[in-house]
Amino acid sequence: ATAFGPTITSFVQPQPVPNPQDFVLWSFFNTMFCNPFCLGFVALVFPIKSRDRKIAHDPTAAGSYGRTAKHLNTAALCLGTVGTVICIVVLVMYFNSLRMGR
Repeated sequence: ATAFGPTITSFVQPQPVPNPQDFVLWSFFNTMFCNPFCLGFVALVFPIKSRDRKIAHDPTAAGSYGRTAKHLNTAALCLGTVGTVICIVVLVMYFNSLRMGR
């Protein structure tokens, strides 16, 4: 004899996978506009690796590549900004010395 009773279904929710940042847009900006010592280009490689790891469902490696991209982007932006400011100051001093020499 079979008993017909309520069917109990258990359902396990998967743990949410963290979505690490990859900083692609920042890397692209640094590659185009702020690329001292090719740091912007190198910084663009790491977000692409991070996205590949995201697709492969490896959030640990994706986060690691993302952090590396963030550090390289920070260095590229700082060096590029400092270099630009130094160039502007040197040019202003040069043109002032030319004007004073007349």
